[in-house]
Amino acid sequence: MSPTPRALGFQGYSLYTELELVELISNKIRINPFPNRVMQIPERDVFFYRNYSFFVRKTLREPLFQRFLRWLLKREKINNSVISGIQIKVLPFQKKNGNKLAGKWNRHGNILIFPVSFELYRKLVLKHGKEIARSYAKSRACATLIHEILHAKYSNDEERVRRLTERYFSIYARNPKTEDFESVIFEILFGSRNEA
Repeated sequence: MSPTPRALGFQGYSLYTELELVELISNKIRINPFPNRVMQIPERDVFFYRNYSFFVRKTLREPLFQRFLRWLLKREKINNSVISGIQIKVLPFQKKNGNKLAGKWNRHGNILIFPVSFELYRKLVLKHGKEIARSYAKSRACATLIHEILHAKYSNDEERVRRLTERYFSIYARNPKTEDFESVIFEILFGSRNEA
């Protein structure tokens, strides 16, 4: 028998019925197929983005993170049914102002998760090493999904969503069963808003 979320450190969590446990958020996570414009990018980038999308899907489907998301939905009183799908995009999306987008929520209940650019990931590896870069990618995916789920409730209050994202991600990251998130990852995620 798996440990309860309370035992995992998620306070305020009450047990769910069997029916609620069947309706997992992980069932809604899909990788979008490569778009036509993939032919315009180098092969090494295609390889990176393909592997990155599988890595993100695996990260978001981890049982501990799924338990945390169920706790978050209950705590914020967000009905799981408002999330119709979570699409992991294979290629990054750049806004008109030049900033990369980490995720997007729309009023139809679709959440889009975008990858970091190959260039940023390479810079992280060179500056901090491969382990920190992978931890950042994992943290970014989790924080982005938390952020976009909060938009379901606070759609027009970006500042509140950012504050809550940092708070909830911090709760998740402090759990002893999660990997050791270093302060440098928090600084990259929440210290600057260039890609997050």
